[in-house]
Amino acid sequence: MVLTNPQTMKRVLILAYDFPPYVSVGGLRPFNWYKYLGEFGVYPYVITRQWENNHGNFLDYISESKSNFSTIENDEKGTLIRAPYKPNISNRLLIKYGENRNKLIRKCITGYFEFGQFVSKTGPKVEIYHAAKQFLKENKVDVIIATGDPFVLFSYAASLSKEFGIPWIADYRDPWSQNKSHSKNIVFRIWNNYFEKKIVSTASQIVTVSDFLKVTIGSLIEKVPIHILPNGYDPEIIDEIGKIDQGSDIFQIAFVGTIYEWHPIRSFLKILNQFAINNPEVKFRFNLYGINITAQIEELIENEFAALKKYVYITPKIPNDVLLKELAQNNVMLLFNYYSFMGTKIFDYLGIRRKILMCYSNDEETLKLKDKYYTMDEIVGVSHQLQIDLIEETKSGIIVENEENLLIALNDLYREFEINKKIECNSINVENYSRKIQVKKLAEIIKSL
Repeated sequence: MVLTNPQTMKRVLILAYDFPPYVSVGGLRPFNWYKYLGEFGVYPYVITRQWENNHGNFLDYISESKSNFSTIENDEKGTLIRAPYKPNISNRLLIKYGENRNKLIRKCITGYFEFGQFVSKTGPKVEIYHAAKQFLKENKVDVIIATGDPFVLFSYAASLSKEFGIPWIADYRDPWSQNKSHSKNIVFRIWNNYFEKKIVSTASQIVTVSDFLKVTIGSLIEKVPIHILPNGYDPEIIDEIGKIDQGSDIFQIAFVGTIYEWHPIRSFLKILNQFAINNPEVKFRFNLYGINITAQIEELIENEFAALKKYVYITPKIPNDVLLKELAQNNVMLLFNYYSFMGTKIFDYLGIRRKILMCYSNDEETLKLKDKYYTMDEIVGVSHQLQIDLIEETKSGIIVENEENLLIALNDLYREFEINKKIECNSINVENYSRKIQVKKLAEIIKSL
């Protein structure tokens, strides 16, 4: 479809910090808005930052852009404006000297900008605001959307909304001030809480990804309508990947993305190590893609789970379309319990129709990790097992209760693989979780303003 005349359509300005080519699950949500909104009568203008992707790890997030000027790209979907990025002193010290030096100085500088960015237009993300303001001086739009985090984009959207008289929508992928990871610093928590109330109360609408977040946000922002637009999978990429067969020579388990402190990765490695010891003749691989703790995993294997040395393979971050093609060649997708959150990777797992192995529903040691590290309190009346609910609804995987059951599940899966040279996944109603369906709902919200 060619969008020849955006002036005849509703026009939306989207502020999205994470956006391809940066490899981030957070960037997939606005990317799919950009990709599909035009099909539903809304022309998207996206303002993001320039990404270089030179490192393949967390340093990409703070690396300076090549250009000092905004760039503009037009295609049949919409218009993409990429603002320049210049790291602050803290980030430049980190890039030059590594994580183990200048920690106190870097922490102080980061803290200054974290507090100051809500008082004045300052900090390394501010070029997003400047690019958006310049754009609005020369162009008209009907709605502004800011997707967070970073939640300073909400501040930018509120300022632009007030200056140009344009309604704005706050999109929450995660909680802001009510995230327990911020509660370690009481001053930071109070600061964020104050600005969240002040800023988001000026929004015309709020959209978020789950009932849990709707209730959480609604307890703080009482008068702004809240809509649920879940994450999902990209149907075009999934249709292409549907032609790829899972591997039949080696039994392969895959895991994608961030490993949090409340994830039972050590427990999984321990049981997988036991599986390897018990079955020395077995051919299998555990593939980790784009994880954040490569050194820690390698150290665990070296010091505690030596039987896994020849079975574990770690791949750096790669673009999502390439990643999904890699995943499709695996037989089983490992998923850790997110409890009150759904996460994003489960939807890609559903889309490629590979059996999900969810760990755990009720493991004693894992629940201790949750009590210690999990970032949100449960809410009475709202499900705190969202992934389990979805897996059961779609019949897409195995819910593993604890370590003992995991070893049984691994043995059963390998036995099936030996017999059939694949692992069946007879999931149902997966098409309900296409991102395109959610974008259509967003378009209706935009048109209603």
